[in-house]
Amino acid sequence: MSRGRLPGVAAVALIAVVVPGCGFGSGESSEGEARLTVTRDYGSEPMLEATRSEPSASETVIRLLDREAEITTRYGGGFVQSIEGIEGEVRDARQLDWFFFVNGIESPRGSAEVIVRGGDRIWWDYRDWTDALRTPAVVGSWPEPFAQASAGAERLPVRVECHRRRTPCELVVDRLAEEGVEATIEEAPVGQSGERPAMRLLVGPWPALRTDPLAGLLEGDPQSSGIFARFERASGGYELVALDSSAAEVDAFGRGAGLVAGLRRGERPPAWLVTGTDAQGVERAARLLDAEHLADRYAVLVAGTVELALPAEGHG
Repeated sequence: MSRGRLPGVAAVALIAVVVPGCGFGSGESSEGEARLTVTRDYGSEPMLEATRSEPSASETVIRLLDREAEITTRYGGGFVQSIEGIEGEVRDARQLDWFFFVNGIESPRGSAEVIVRGGDRIWWDYRDWTDALRTPAVVGSWPEPFAQASAGAERLPVRVECHRRRTPCELVVDRLAEEGVEATIEEAPVGQSGERPAMRLLVGPWPALRTDPLAGLLEGDPQSSGIFARFERASGGYELVALDSSAAEVDAFGRGAGLVAGLRRGERPPAWLVTGTDAQGVERAARLLDAEHLADRYAVLVAGTVELALPAEGHG
């Protein structure tokens, strides 16, 4: 186990997640190394990084956090009140709190109920959730959720659903292969009825992707999609609009704009969108699939030489 604090960053964090009390006993350990990351403001400000080798069967998310950071709790340990002195609060009518993700998926359970396994990537982030209570899937734990490092033999197949041009789909498969993830390419649309669930990456320009029921969430606001961006019709096609944390428009990008973002509905596996306003934008988005571009980010927009972590800085 190691602990590290990143230089130049104020002490961190809070949380407001319902959790029952932690259990006792060590139990058998799982192989591999679990990673803990703590940030704030949608991952823009790193605060703490730590690892734990071969976590025991009783290691929970809250225990791992408590071991690495100063936290306080309330309601008999049912809530984490603060991390490193930073608490959830209402500020200028904006609501701020802590949320955590396990392998790129926002946890539907409390941090004392979630067991940490070797290979897991645990990410806590303190953010303004006024305009997006939930962000069910994020890209910042790449290569999770596709690597499924802690899943053992229960790994789901990884499927690249290719809309139109095959070149960016092959690039996505190559980027996954570099992380040890085997994926297949299937021509879209792909039927869902009766199929075994899969980890999906939908690759193609937005006009082709928008008919997918899950991708269609992006035509709503961040409260429904969890993504601070949207596509809007423009002269000759679509433009990609970047939003800030208050869901206000920051900028709009036309030809050549791309987006990498995650979506999830209910308890089904998440799906990622590797999309853009046109073929060039899709290829630019596919080239973002590595830790350098995705680490600790909720979603990423690219347009020419511009690369934005979403939500974009703006009015919020």
